Amino acid sequence: MNAPAPRTLEDVVESHLRESIAAKERLLSGGRAQILAAGRLMAEAVAARGKVLFCGNGGSAADSQHLATELVVRLSSAFERPAIGAIALTTDTSLLTACANDYSFEHIFSRQVEALGREGDVLVGITTSGKSPNVRRALEQARTQGLKTVLFSAGDGGPCAALADVAVLVPSQVTSHIQECHLAVGHIVCELIERLACGRPI
Repeated sequence: MNAPAPRTLEDVVESHLRESIAAKERLLSGGRAQILAAGRLMAEAVAARGKVLFCGNGGSAADSQHLATELVVRLSSAFERPAIGAIALTTDTSLLTACANDYSFEHIFSRQVEALGREGDVLVGITTSGKSPNVRRALEQARTQGLKTVLFSAGDGGPCAALADVAVLVPSQVTSHIQECHLAVGHIVCELIERLACGRPI
């Protein structure tokens, strides 16, 4: 059943927050094992001195940059640790525009995976639909080169799901709530990496 249409601006605020909370509750109920598996896979790579690559479009590009920053800089002032190797493949405008111009937009991430990815690294593809062609190509390239792959998506994960060693799928059809869950999952995974690979106490 659809939620009733909001009648006031206060209703808009309450409706959005309640729906966001509900999406996270469903994710907690059905996705905990996948979140833990993603954290363990990434922590194993970090412990072996591998790095984490992130890619996505739009809001997922912003999430890629956010999460790479959490690993390279730090997640919290409560725990100091060495920098963790992480790269957002979404930030170099010269590279992105050259690749889109000379090849196609579908290749902007896979070309970087080819150049920067090494066996033992992890690629995290973030796509709310699971259908982004450039994320799919990046996951394909990563598997070809022996990288582990993690997908943050929703629903059934679309074509990208079959290319992921671990897929965290948000049970929502609302893009904003999917993105809110992806960021929460990203923060959890960063904390799991610190606890499993960097000595942060549990």
